[in-house]
Amino acid sequence: MREALQAFFETNRIIVYSVYGQVFFTTGVILAIQSLRHSRLRLAQALPWLALFGVLHGLHEWGDVFIPIQATYLPSFLVQLLHIAQVFLLALSFLCLFQFGISTLGPLPPRWRWAFWVPTGVFLIWLLGPFYVGLTVIPEIEAWHRVAGATARYSLGLPGGLIAAYGLRLHAHRHIAPLELPHILRTLRVAGLAMAGYGIAGGLFGPVVPFFPGNLLNEMTVFQTVGIPMPVWRSLLGLILLIALLRALEVFQVEVDRRIEEVERANILTLERERIGRELHDRVLQQIYAAGLLVEAVREHCGWNPKVGPLLEEMLLALNRAIEDVRLYIATLHGMSQPGHLRTLLEEMARDPRFRSMLDVEVRLDIPDLLLEPEQAAHLAAILSEAFSNVLRHARARRVVLEAQVKDDRLRIGVRDDGVGMRPDHPVGMGLRTMQERARLLGGVLRIESAPGQGTTVWLELPMAEKGRRLDEAPAPADRG
Repeated sequence: MREALQAFFETNRIIVYSVYGQVFFTTGVILAIQSLRHSRLRLAQALPWLALFGVLHGLHEWGDVFIPIQATYLPSFLVQLLHIAQVFLLALSFLCLFQFGISTLGPLPPRWRWAFWVPTGVFLIWLLGPFYVGLTVIPEIEAWHRVAGATARYSLGLPGGLIAAYGLRLHAHRHIAPLELPHILRTLRVAGLAMAGYGIAGGLFGPVVPFFPGNLLNEMTVFQTVGIPMPVWRSLLGLILLIALLRALEVFQVEVDRRIEEVERANILTLERERIGRELHDRVLQQIYAAGLLVEAVREHCGWNPKVGPLLEEMLLALNRAIEDVRLYIATLHGMSQPGHLRTLLEEMARDPRFRSMLDVEVRLDIPDLLLEPEQAAHLAAILSEAFSNVLRHARARRVVLEAQVKDDRLRIGVRDDGVGMRPDHPVGMGLRTMQERARLLGGVLRIESAPGQGTTVWLELPMAEKGRRLDEAPAPADRG
């Protein structure tokens, strides 16, 4: 049975290496696409290293297929250059794997920050030693290829794979377990085990070399023992790693969904606060005013009475204190009690981590430092927050431009995304109607520019005051009393 397996794999050697390279190259491309997603998770920040490892490692393995073909008609010195490039790609891919492992361990404490540069240091030592010096000492290119490749596996591949496996497991317990996603936690553990297996299979079992451990543990030993070559084992481990990581990376979408829910809850809470504030202002406060007027009418009607007069004065003082308390509570519900500045508000909105962590936000401000009344700032912040929330929920965009300019005595504020856009007959939802109502209260108008596949721009146009560089005040119910 073993002899039959050996004969089969020897006959199909080119296919084995082609599949091996395809597995890792595909893994790299898929992970590179996944790494474009915005996420606060450390795994997302480290993922480009793993993607680069997959692509480079796949190219290296394809070298075992194409270099023998090229050797049939290329000059020998060019074939040697191809061998040198192949070994360099191997070491560079393991450097990326090592760097991925270090990145998943972060954030590192200050006294361990130097560990981030360990993979680069090991790579430079290998580059100056086995790679460069080896070329000058070992006369045969094939012998140098085995020695340089083996030392790259021992110094970069083995520790890189094991540290990456530990980093995946650590990341799962630190950041995934608190999210209460057991299926993702399990698949991330499987990915860690597959990574550890690959670290051993790809880093320890290399070509036959005349020194330990390659003289005892090598690809030939495995092939002669079980009849299955190491590239097959590495391909299986790479396939398991790819499938597990793809399942585990669903956490990015879960994270985005939860962040959107947080934004929606915040918007709902803001609307509810404003509703309560309006109820307090339009009903409770006016009733207190009315009660105060009644007390004053009774005092004037009865004249000064030493028994009733002090009580009426106390009642008026109590009502005035109640009015001040209600006003303070209304200001607290609106989230601000002092005037603000437009540039500050726009810059803070662009830096809001709710949006910044999932979108590339660019700010373009060509406006003076306009002063905003508290109510104006509250309405404007709510409009922009809803516009950004709509981008997260519906646009599938990666980039947003927040811009503001003054033209023809009108302030124009725009939120433009590069998302999927929408049709002209798209139904108007409650959020958009609320934005339009807020724009009306600010004395302005809200316009939507969009087309399928061309993104969406929300324009808010507001009138400018003639004096003091202050926006026109928003209309509000008149206070009575």
